[in-house]
Amino acid sequence: MTTETGTTTGTDHPARVAAFASQSAVRARDKDTWVSLFAADGIVEDPVGPSFFDPDGKGHRGTEAIAAFWDKAIAMTDSIEFLFDDSFACGSEIAFTGRIRSTVGGNVIDAEGVFTYKVDADGKILALRAFWETERAMATAKPA
Repeated sequence: MTTETGTTTGTDHPARVAAFASQSAVRARDKDTWVSLFAADGIVEDPVGPSFFDPDGKGHRGTEAIAAFWDKAIAMTDSIEFLFDDSFACGSEIAFTGRIRSTVGGNVIDAEGVFTYKVDADGKILALRAFWETERAMATAKPA
């Protein structure tokens, strides 16, 4: 069985718990809670590599940079849905497959890909990495 945030199997895995909390904070538009889920030296790479959010492709590392990423990428959306088909928890990480649907300025855009979270021993997110292609996502844009 799948849900908006992936399968319900093994919901107590630390990486899955952190990922669900992250997705919940994004849906609720709760920047402070979202940023607090990351380790002090955590990193967001969304998407991985150079992009309009991260021209150098080095990611957004540390609390201040992660908060700035929210302002650049998440705050500009009207809504975000996590439409994941499945998830795979291994070690201290989890990978989700599926898509993230964003509504921006009256348009809906689907970023299909693989989305990973890695946590530390305290369950704080060390790395959130999103593997999706900008051109492919932009080609899905349609009126909401």
